[in-house]
Amino acid sequence: MLEQKIQKAISKAFAELYNHELAEGEIGLQPTRKEFEGSYTFVVFSYLKVTKGKPEDSGAQIGNWLKENTDFIKAYNVVKGFLNLEVADLTWTETLQEIVADGNYRTIPENGQKVMVEFSSPNTNKPLHLGHLRNNFLGDSTSRILAANGYEVKKVNLVNDRGVHICKSMLAYQKLGNGETPESAGMKGDHLIGKYYVKFDQMYKEEINSLVDKGMDPEEAKKGAPSIKEAQEMLQKWESGDAETVALWEKMNGWVYEGFDKTYETMGIEFDTMYKESNTYLLGKELVDEGLEKGIFFKKENGSVWVDLTDEGMDEKLVLRGDGTAVYMTQDMGTCDMKHKDFPFDKSVFVVGNEQDYHFKVLFAIMKKLGRTYADGLYHLSYGMVDLPTGKMKSREGTVVDADDLLQEMFDTAEQHTRELGKIEGMEPEEAKNLYRMLGLGALKYFLLKVDPKKRMLFNPQESIEFQGHTGPFIQYTHARISAILRRGKSLEVQSNFNPKMVGELSKREIDLIYKITEFPSALQESGREYSPAVMAQYVYDLAKEYNGFYQEVPIFNEENKDKLAFRIALSSITAKLIKQSMYLLGIEVPERM
Repeated sequence: MLEQKIQKAISKAFAELYNHELAEGEIGLQPTRKEFEGSYTFVVFSYLKVTKGKPEDSGAQIGNWLKENTDFIKAYNVVKGFLNLEVADLTWTETLQEIVADGNYRTIPENGQKVMVEFSSPNTNKPLHLGHLRNNFLGDSTSRILAANGYEVKKVNLVNDRGVHICKSMLAYQKLGNGETPESAGMKGDHLIGKYYVKFDQMYKEEINSLVDKGMDPEEAKKGAPSIKEAQEMLQKWESGDAETVALWEKMNGWVYEGFDKTYETMGIEFDTMYKESNTYLLGKELVDEGLEKGIFFKKENGSVWVDLTDEGMDEKLVLRGDGTAVYMTQDMGTCDMKHKDFPFDKSVFVVGNEQDYHFKVLFAIMKKLGRTYADGLYHLSYGMVDLPTGKMKSREGTVVDADDLLQEMFDTAEQHTRELGKIEGMEPEEAKNLYRMLGLGALKYFLLKVDPKKRMLFNPQESIEFQGHTGPFIQYTHARISAILRRGKSLEVQSNFNPKMVGELSKREIDLIYKITEFPSALQESGREYSPAVMAQYVYDLAKEYNGFYQEVPIFNEENKDKLAFRIALSSITAKLIKQSMYLLGIEVPERM
């Protein structure tokens, strides 16, 4: 493409002017700053040892050579050590023609590598909440981006369906449920079970307060409260296969899965494989034996097994308790092996909140010490907490920001906002309803994905739904606007092909838009390399903004030159395709009309 063409020419300039071989890969070009003429900037400072001249003189020598010896650089200017290059209009027009003709422009060829992306991983004792939304959207979008970068991707969900926290809901239901079902309660299954998780917490707190009032130490009261003891006994019964306990567990978890499925469907999220912790929690003990045999782990006097990671800047970490029971690390080690056996991945991405940063650092170090060949491909896609203007999300107190409620609120807000702006005139009720869902979900996904995953963020529902500014609906509306232009072009029977030589002079707006279009492959590669949908989100926003500037300043249909009109329609068409593809990579649909 054009950038490589310029790099090649600069390499040739160095060979002829300075008798110096410069690999094209070493030559960095950056976008020219808006206040200067040009599209590409070559920074001369790094090469002064080769040019043996002042920055301004060296820049002028290279610029002059490019202008004299190529047909695609029409002018240049040097600002201190920055060489700004202006590309010939014909070259821009030919570049667009090449992109339009390239059916594979929006994806990268398969690279033969496999990547597993594990995300969502909910607990089966409560519904999904706002934090899960960020997790699900990051996992889904990262999977799509990696697939577009040529990887074979498997999306997996490891559900936390066992443990004392699950038994808490079960115990409260056993005591207070009176046979209530999702149907009799008129609730989704996950919401019903969440209700009993909250009831357990209320019961437990009352018991603690009662014990403290009788003079017991608060920490002792937390351990000695009858409810927590009963929950722990229930877990032991479950682990020993007690039929009544297992039947209750299966029934309640079944309700939760039905509820989760509905939420996933609303979000547009699917998985290739569902793993359940009830099937994986015993894994990993054979790895402990292996680690002891290899001298990587060591035993303490009480029989507990540890790994010493002090040489890697961490501490000693427990991998098996003295009584032979597993800890989370044990099962995570075993699960790594199991997943690799199921799908021999080159990379495995874990989408988990940043409170687990240290856990994953330790896990990856252990797998390396155990000599797992895949260990270098393990990656923790860590992300920050999501806050609302009203404060941090809570869970057990029943004040959690529920995912279903938030999704519905987004659909309702989208409807209200769209009606106020009169953007549904002439639409059938069903089409309008689909539009509200598309806009509401697009607003939510875009707002949560546009921020660098590592950063903690504030989600503002009202701001996210605006049709102006850095939002999903602004980009969706731009797509609908372009679609209308393309429909008009079709009705006027505008020719689809143009002759680049007949298009003539281009406006700055047209050049800037083509330049932005040429950046798509590098944005796609960077978002894949960095595991960051935020890169793609920024790219598509900039592209939509660039198109809107072009639309406002360049009268598309007032053009009498047939080739120029066809060129502008082609420019609009490829922009729409790239907006659609970029938004697809974020898991967002775009409307054809509004």
